[in-house]
Amino acid sequence: MKRRFVLCLALILLFSGVTVPKGAAVETSAACAILVDATSGDVLYEKNADQKMLIASTTKIMTALVALWYGELSDIVTVSRRAANTIGSSMYLKAGERLTLEALLYGLLLSSGNDAGVAIAEHVGGGSEAVFVQHMNETARALGMTNSSFANPHGLDDKNNYSTARDMAKLANVALGNPVFRRMVSTKTIKIGNRSLTNHNKLLGALEGCIGVKNGYTKAAGRTLVTCVERYGRRLIVVTIKDGNDYNDHRALYDYGFSIAPKRCICAGGSYLGEVPVSGAEKGYFPLMAGDELYFSVPEGEPVAMRLELYGDLYAPISVGTPVGVAVYSWNGVEIGRVPAVMAEEVREEIYGPEGVTIWSLYGPEGIPAGAAW
Repeated sequence: MKRRFVLCLALILLFSGVTVPKGAAVETSAACAILVDATSGDVLYEKNADQKMLIASTTKIMTALVALWYGELSDIVTVSRRAANTIGSSMYLKAGERLTLEALLYGLLLSSGNDAGVAIAEHVGGGSEAVFVQHMNETARALGMTNSSFANPHGLDDKNNYSTARDMAKLANVALGNPVFRRMVSTKTIKIGNRSLTNHNKLLGALEGCIGVKNGYTKAAGRTLVTCVERYGRRLIVVTIKDGNDYNDHRALYDYGFSIAPKRCICAGGSYLGEVPVSGAEKGYFPLMAGDELYFSVPEGEPVAMRLELYGDLYAPISVGTPVGVAVYSWNGVEIGRVPAVMAEEVREEIYGPEGVTIWSLYGPEGIPAGAAW
């Protein structure tokens, strides 16, 4: 298997326990909880966030991430009898059935299939679930999940399968940086063969900006829920453990989180971004404007840096409104958002006539048609 272990350093350095001043009080029914601004790393609320707890099927976030790093989506997996007979929540696999790793990941993350978890672990672990679990624990250490241990790929109760609210927030943030993982956990329903899989996360589609990620339950662990919401270019993550009122608590925490750091307009649509050179044009430089708006919870007075990233060298002609790159905004060295950089005016091609006389395309001064020298 090709090992994919490329981490974004900024993601690993987040969630360092920096807690910002709180506004109005907020409380939850959870034994353990955390609300984190995933971009800045600020902890906006926490309750027993470092207490080691059983985490039930939220374990499958790590299972999926390891599978994506070590496996290939197109891999064909043959389901073992052991995997098919796994107890608990299921995608109803049959021994000897052959599915792609991608299909099993959907079954793992949407249907919370324990059978899919074992099938994935056996395949990616080279036939050994124990090897796969070793990869899970190696990944946890690499991500700085210092209070976590994994004993299986599905989260069924085991004293050696535990984590904390803070560690699970770290894991969720890194996992959501993988576009395949994000696509899967944000999928509400999907049909794979003769199976219709439905996401168990009830906040998906019901809470503005919710993009996943995973819930879990066992009698010993109670209700465990990890979610992420994006609004105004800002990403918040909530983790609750052993919480009988988890969905309502997540709603309340997001309302609180987005309210205590009011959004600020970082970039207005149509605003001037700068000028760029264009080859073969009637003049050397042309202005760019923002093709969209960006809001983020940067405090007033705090500087925000911007850099332009062009898709490549620019050549005339180019129509007004054509995207030619992106404006990348960052605060305190962390990227907070991107907006399309588009041409703010028509770029006309320079044409040369006889004896090097310049002839402008379209229209020249005072409406002289193209093709007329002046």
